[in-house]
Amino acid sequence: MAFFKRELGPIERFENALKEKLAARQKLAERLGVAEAELAEKRTAAERLAVAGAANARLDRAEAAMRAVEDRTKTMRAELLEFDEQVASAERALADAKAQRDRDAMADQIEAMAAAIERAAPGFDTGATALADAVTKSAMSIPEATRFSSNVDAVRREVLAAADLICWELRSAAVRTRAGNANLASLTLSESEQTPSAEIGRQLIYTLHPLLWREGDEVRRVPAFALVGLPKTLLPVALQHQHVDHLNARRVQTLMHLHGSAGLGEPESDDPQLVDLDALLAEETPSTQADVA
Repeated sequence: MAFFKRELGPIERFENALKEKLAARQKLAERLGVAEAELAEKRTAAERLAVAGAANARLDRAEAAMRAVEDRTKTMRAELLEFDEQVASAERALADAKAQRDRDAMADQIEAMAAAIERAAPGFDTGATALADAVTKSAMSIPEATRFSSNVDAVRREVLAAADLICWELRSAAVRTRAGNANLASLTLSESEQTPSAEIGRQLIYTLHPLLWREGDEVRRVPAFALVGLPKTLLPVALQHQHVDHLNARRVQTLMHLHGSAGLGEPESDDPQLVDLDALLAEETPSTQADVA
């Protein structure tokens, strides 16, 4: 019966290579220890002969024996230094292989998340379509139900577009993770992407310019090219002046591919490109009191 040897993975190969290097180094270190002890003996013997005034022939033999051991010791020391470099190189290779394994495992999890979203999206699409059809295909027409159906359909399109974009971002993050140049912090939600408070109605939108607005005593500043939850009261004026756009817009998909969704860093308060949406809304809102007067 034939037996096939299992092919070793990178980590096992590097571990085996490191073990072999360490074992060889240990043997050489033991031989060096023996040689150094022998050298010490030869030196002591040569010194004793010299002090005792031994004949030149005996001194010559003693010095030759000492030099032979000394040369052998120097050679083994140089070999030991070379082994130390090889061991350090093997340790680095093993550490790199383990780091790559961890990156691959993380990238696999990221890709699995993207695949799970892609599998779930058609179910959401079907359910939302059926919910909208329950109104549109009815024989009766009621304004409230029609508005509900339109809202459901708009949400369906936006969620599907967002799902496509997040899947692309996840797979891009997986590629960067495998290559070892991923910024893991970018996989977490930035402050501007955190779940918005329930008190303020918001719309998930993509910014085209750095924006500023106020929520009570808090001043919110968000960068360009970021997914943010924008208060719905500011959405019309931001869209009108093209400071934001919907997730399913074609240009947003291109910008997401180029810049991602985390933005270019929080803008400074004196950034000349910073757009104050509250001020813009105040300029666009007609003054009712002036009309009454």
